[in-house]
Amino acid sequence: MEKRALGKNGPLVSAVGLGCMGMSGLYGPADEKESIWTIHAAIDRGINFLNTGDFYGMGHNEMLIGRALAGRRRDQVFLSVKFGGMRAPQGAFLGVDTRPVAVKNFLAYSLVRLGTDYVDLYQPARVDPAVPIEDTVGAIAEMVEAGYVRSVGLSEAGPETIRRAHAVHPIAALEIEYGLVSRGVEAAILPTLRELGISLVAYGVFSRGLLTGSFPGQARAAATDIRAHFPRFQGQNLERNRELAARLAQIAEHVKLSVAQLAVGWVLSKGADILPLVGTKRRDQLEEAIGMLDRPLSASEIAMIERAVPPGSVVGERYGPEQMRALDSEPRSSASE
Repeated sequence: MEKRALGKNGPLVSAVGLGCMGMSGLYGPADEKESIWTIHAAIDRGINFLNTGDFYGMGHNEMLIGRALAGRRRDQVFLSVKFGGMRAPQGAFLGVDTRPVAVKNFLAYSLVRLGTDYVDLYQPARVDPAVPIEDTVGAIAEMVEAGYVRSVGLSEAGPETIRRAHAVHPIAALEIEYGLVSRGVEAAILPTLRELGISLVAYGVFSRGLLTGSFPGQARAAATDIRAHFPRFQGQNLERNRELAARLAQIAEHVKLSVAQLAVGWVLSKGADILPLVGTKRRDQLEEAIGMLDRPLSASEIAMIERAVPPGSVVGERYGPEQMRALDSEPRSSASE
């Protein structure tokens, strides 16, 4: 497995990470045994970067990973944990809390659920408008000093916030949506990261299944799958976006790869400082996606893909209006529409 440095002079991690969110019900039901087997398969294939959040399934995802890692050496995996997202008992998202006291409280619970003494990468899930980023990062830095955290990260942060955070403590990585149909980071965020020596951890590589067609019908999805509430998966938006997916499928057939492999390969081609997450809860999907590691895309194939799916071609925002307004990474004019 190819390794990539996480941040300037940072730890080496697998070139592809495993996104574990779908294993805890946010994308519909998941089979717990299959999820654990998928984590084991990833580790056995050399994927050591496991990505989770303490609010995925209200702690379920961390406990699942803890069970999957029981009996394995801790240094086999690199645990990336997001914190701060608040949930109601019925699952509704209530906002974010990144106060220094909350940082330490959330971390204490995560360590127990994961069954570990430290987290490799710890990051607020969103920028909290009520808390200066300097205070949040300062609290994580204290946990680094105490040995409970190894590296500090951010998620969905804009250039100014990234600079302010990096001035308090070196930021190893920014986790943000990036893929063929979500390329907004290329304008200002990615140049900022590269100037400061910060890696990009890309989620949404498959646009949550939009490109690969692996999402349920709208009638069944509403109660169990958060994607049913995202504009890209609704009504005419979905129909037009399926046309994009169909164009990509034609290219995949032409080059004898799958759409998932094209999506992963495209992100991998954008720089050694970018780490794509393969979000899946099944072994077969994992094996398919990482098949790209043995067969990099050529320059002509990349050009063909980008002609078929140019920037801005997807229809609909990646989140609903309220969630878009909560993204520090989005320009205010766009996030407030």
